[in-house]
Amino acid sequence: MDIQTGQPENIWLMAVAGAVVLLTGWGIMRRRQSMAAFASPAMRERIVPKRQTWRAVVSGLLLSGCLLLLALAVMDLRWGRTWREVPQRGIEVMFALDVSRSMLAEDVVPNRLERARQQIRDMIDEMAGDRIGLVVFAGDTKQVVPMTSHYQDFRQVLDSVGPQSVAVGGSRLGDALKAAADGFISQVNDHKAIVVLTDGEDQESRPDEVARKLHDEQGIRIFTVGLGDMTEGSRIPEEGAAGRYVQYDGQQVWSKMNGQILSRIATDTDGAYIPAGTKQVNMADVYHGYVAGVQQQDFETARINTYEARFQWFAGPAFVLLLVEIWVSTLTGSRQTRSSAGAESA
Repeated sequence: MDIQTGQPENIWLMAVAGAVVLLTGWGIMRRRQSMAAFASPAMRERIVPKRQTWRAVVSGLLLSGCLLLLALAVMDLRWGRTWREVPQRGIEVMFALDVSRSMLAEDVVPNRLERARQQIRDMIDEMAGDRIGLVVFAGDTKQVVPMTSHYQDFRQVLDSVGPQSVAVGGSRLGDALKAAADGFISQVNDHKAIVVLTDGEDQESRPDEVARKLHDEQGIRIFTVGLGDMTEGSRIPEEGAAGRYVQYDGQQVWSKMNGQILSRIATDTDGAYIPAGTKQVNMADVYHGYVAGVQQQDFETARINTYEARFQWFAGPAFVLLLVEIWVSTLTGSRQTRSSAGAESA
């Protein structure tokens, strides 16, 4: 049977329940041993009748069973799949990731490209219901993930992109913005955002003009994340050649982050510029503070194949066992009271 655990972190409760079972058994055995050392069999029968001992055993077993069932219920065991209609509401976010060779610069650990990938992962970890897509660019642009709600598929593709993903080197940010805008599904304005992760280098593609046009005509807000050192910059490693760096006319090429163009793009489109530079940035705060503020809309209902939750199969019997244990304990107590009253009367 294919079983899924909704809350696997609660498995420690099974150990607690098992420990209670062992302690209960140990307590009953110690009680019998103590009684055996204290009194003869005839006297033990008068002091603690067998039915009372058995009731203690039954009570312990009932409580132990109740705890085990509750532990299984809290673990949220699921099996059997079913189709559900799930309403979708959110925004459309197209990520534009710079995969040019300058993004391999190591002024950001381990390099600018890997840091950008991690920032995207951190952001989508905060999303729920948003559609996301991915465009990669250098001198050429390519949409590698169409707009989707399947975040796991998105992550797998994200991990595989790099300079090899596009045919032409360089960096044309304006073309990337156009391609990202073309990837939105809905034509309704005011719920679309582009998140650009780049070092800001551009080869005369006029990204600021493109950004203003997209905002004016389609209501797209653009959020830019700048990566890399702005003052000294960094050399660009050659792929597959450890210790060697890209050269031009016999001189090593140094790449610096261009924050000015990224700031203009964000300002002109009612977005936000995040000058990450070489620092760690909390992308959860970036998403909730900026991107999540884009107006949401209702998407079409999604039909999702999910596991059926079965916690009630364990919670219900646990409740029944608890009620039976209370009844057994109450019955024992009432009989003991009547017996004591009879002895006093005699």
